[in-house]
Amino acid sequence: MSVKSCEKMEKSQVALTIEVGAAEFQAAIEKAYQKMRKKINVPGFRPGKAPRKIIEGMYGAEVFFEEAINIAFPDAYEAAVKEQELQVVGYPTVEMVGECTKDGFTFKAVAPVYPEVTLGQYKGLSAPKDEVKVTAADVDERLKQLTDRNTRLVSVEREAKEGDVAVIDFEGFLDGKPFEGGKGENHSLELGSHSFVPGFEEQVVGMKAGEEKDIDITFPEDYHADLAGKAAVFKVKVHEVKEKEVPALDDEFAKDVSEFDTLKDLKTDLKKKIGEERQKAADQAFADTLMEQVAAGITADVPEAMIEGQARQFLDNFKMQIAQSGIPYDQYLKMTGMDEKKLLDDAKEPAERQVRMDLAMRAIIEAEKLDATDEEVEAEYQKMADQYGMDLEMVKKYLQAEQVKDQIISQKAIAVVVDSATATKPEKQDEADGEEKSAKKPAKKTTKKAEGDEAEKKPAKKTTKKAAAKKEDEESVEDQ
Repeated sequence: MSVKSCEKMEKSQVALTIEVGAAEFQAAIEKAYQKMRKKINVPGFRPGKAPRKIIEGMYGAEVFFEEAINIAFPDAYEAAVKEQELQVVGYPTVEMVGECTKDGFTFKAVAPVYPEVTLGQYKGLSAPKDEVKVTAADVDERLKQLTDRNTRLVSVEREAKEGDVAVIDFEGFLDGKPFEGGKGENHSLELGSHSFVPGFEEQVVGMKAGEEKDIDITFPEDYHADLAGKAAVFKVKVHEVKEKEVPALDDEFAKDVSEFDTLKDLKTDLKKKIGEERQKAADQAFADTLMEQVAAGITADVPEAMIEGQARQFLDNFKMQIAQSGIPYDQYLKMTGMDEKKLLDDAKEPAERQVRMDLAMRAIIEAEKLDATDEEVEAEYQKMADQYGMDLEMVKKYLQAEQVKDQIISQKAIAVVVDSATATKPEKQDEADGEEKSAKKPAKKTTKKAEGDEAEKKPAKKTTKKAAAKKEDEESVEDQ
């Protein structure tokens, strides 16, 4: 193999002109003969026993050329990439140059390569960062989630109503014929969840266990192309109606769902955890915004192959999530009216952002000469083992040291950006503060104006008492 030329092209592509010589090509022809000889019939010889020269004499010397090219190409291409020290990021497009003879062949491979990246500003940036607050309503919402998780479903002998769960069999028909993806058995459907076609759940309301019914619906115009805008009939049978039995919110509930003996202690713990979660989320959002600025500021001719590869990875991850939810991927596409091409197209924009983010991260690592020591890797292993309650050696078995090292280095790169950045107050908080101040000022003026007017003075006092009571109530909850 010899590289005749290596030419840089736009969009971070390289064109390699590669020649495969006689010795290499003859070796590939021999491999092609060994692979193909059993499929070639030669009179007087059992299948696979005819000598190569006999076969070439009957069918021509070129009989093995195509297969030999396919055999020789990968090794020649990989050797050329290594020789030119290229960092390829996708599959090449290949075309033959000239004729193939017994002395070899020449081909041209155009391959996408890792782009040259120039960093913009990555230190001294600024970004908005939310101030973490936890209200009584936030704690109540978390308590509601706990009660929802501990709510039991109890069978009832009555008509189904919104909020109930109906266990149903269903089958959909178009013009009297069943359609693919329109059938289910013993499906638990929460009425009012809007998880089925519009109009379906509303017609299950009022049905009892054992009852059967035909439900007429029309699929939305933006539904899957095969069903969009079409009228369908679903034959539905209700096996069971279940209602939610919500537990009482008291000390006994706190004991059942936590390590605490009182509801007050549970609320205090929830408030602390919500605060920690929000602080972590605020820190992460701050770092993400800063890194987006860094990614937007780099100069790089990003090859399309990197974006397409990332989009495909996003789609594969999405397929895994769908599978874990118990819904077949093909059925999901029909239910949502989507197709894979649309999903990939929608993934292109976030994929490009992610690619630029990865390029920016790597550029920072190189600029700052960041690395991770064996001690840091070991400490990170131990941290993960403690976090997930796993044996240290088990963590090491499932997670390679190189992966952990890359993670540590990436965290260091983000820290370089974050530690040098300035956090600003989000605009929405500035607006809220401004509205609060403007609301306070007229209140003072109204009080002064009403000093000699008893009719206006009394409402002012009532408002003050309500506000004080509300404030006292909020403070008492926050102290819990």
